[in-house]
Amino acid sequence: MSTSKINSEVDFRPILKRQFKMHDALTLAFVYISPIVALYAIFGLIIQAAGPAGWWVFPIGLCLQLFIALSLGVLVSRWPFQGGSYQWARRLLGDNSGWITGWFYIWTLIIVFASNGYAIATFIPAALGIAPFSIAQNIAVSIGVLSVATILNLSGPSVLKALGKLSLAAEVIGSIGLATVLLIWHRKQDIDVIFTTAGASGDNYFFNGFLIALGFVGFGLAGFESVCSMAEEIEDPARNLPKAIIGALLGIGAVVSYSALALILATPDFAGIISGAIADPAAGTIQAAFGDGISQIFFVLVIIGFAASMMMAQTSVSRVVWAFSNDKVLPLAGFMSKLSSKNATPDRVIIIVGLLAAIVTLAAFSERVYATLISSATAAFFITMAFVALGLTARLIGKKWKSGPFNLGYLTIPVATGANFWIIFEIVNLLWPRESSGQSWYISWAVFIGVTSIGALGIIVWSFVRTHISGAKYELEVAD
Repeated sequence: MSTSKINSEVDFRPILKRQFKMHDALTLAFVYISPIVALYAIFGLIIQAAGPAGWWVFPIGLCLQLFIALSLGVLVSRWPFQGGSYQWARRLLGDNSGWITGWFYIWTLIIVFASNGYAIATFIPAALGIAPFSIAQNIAVSIGVLSVATILNLSGPSVLKALGKLSLAAEVIGSIGLATVLLIWHRKQDIDVIFTTAGASGDNYFFNGFLIALGFVGFGLAGFESVCSMAEEIEDPARNLPKAIIGALLGIGAVVSYSALALILATPDFAGIISGAIADPAAGTIQAAFGDGISQIFFVLVIIGFAASMMMAQTSVSRVVWAFSNDKVLPLAGFMSKLSSKNATPDRVIIIVGLLAAIVTLAAFSERVYATLISSATAAFFITMAFVALGLTARLIGKKWKSGPFNLGYLTIPVATGANFWIIFEIVNLLWPRESSGQSWYISWAVFIGVTSIGALGIIVWSFVRTHISGAKYELEVAD
């Protein structure tokens, strides 16, 4: 596609460099949802909610997420434009629906960026062998981590590529290697433990345990689509991006399921995890198995994985915001649409994203900061996916769809329908408040409040830019 098309508001569209190849796209998609991040971001939450039987949400979640990945592969093959879901929803459902889709996706990635920064802050004490930080200290350190990530992202794509390769090396050691050692030499449980709950969630296990765990795994296995936001920076994106997002999801799903099984079978005390006495079950299990010295090295690898993932989140969201700004459908669009002269990247947006992530971290201050951030990001992700999946299904049923180089043939409608059912289920599952004794009411409603706040803020911003939205007609249709 031409990157110098004129639109209704500006003379020439800024030109983006094709600086990522197929293997870069696969690496970036893999790094974003990184097995280390996908597992250690949610392992404790899943075990606390569902006990050792929570392992089953990993393979189940992988199969269900695959419906979405295949559907998005069809979409990005047809429309390989910067901005990902924002661009797809505009073409499927109209300009205003596209805007609100992109708005929720922007906040999904900002919250992911913030939550990964908070996770790194919680792992730093384990890596240094010092006492855990308090919540206030975690928040202060996480804001520092966000600042460092922003500075690194401003250095250009070469830093992201290098960190991606370093993260892949960390994955081999920290996920596959460590899991294999745990399975062979440090097993504490028989395999049938994955059919037990260990008392998690009491009498209402399915609703308050298993379904909550399935909601968390939606976060762990989301993000494969983020590289689509950079489509115009990738060589032959119509063919390469479907392979990258599907391949990354399958590879990570398999590694995460294997690593989770190893951790569960090596866990000595499920009761302590479920009661909350063991705050970080992954760290506890690894320290019990290897001792403090080896476990500290492991947590350095974990930090590398989270750092690469959070930088990829910031890179992706900066491209979505840039696509909005280039279409003049955000306040300060003229300021944010400018690219750096050195790397042709939206550096101004990268800085703004860093500031917004710091604000999100401060706003999530509570006794469950991390769980609140993860659940809110996951809900916003599935709301974003709902727009594009429903739009694709409507086009398919109305026989108004024309595929790009990647297509599923007669399986396209069944796959898109499966994606819709899974997405709707997850939205309801995540927004539904579960009350727990001793827990503040606003914690039970935190995800609903967070998502509603994003929507309300979106309505306010939309009211200021709505006259520009219908005028942004940059290449709305291709190959029709």
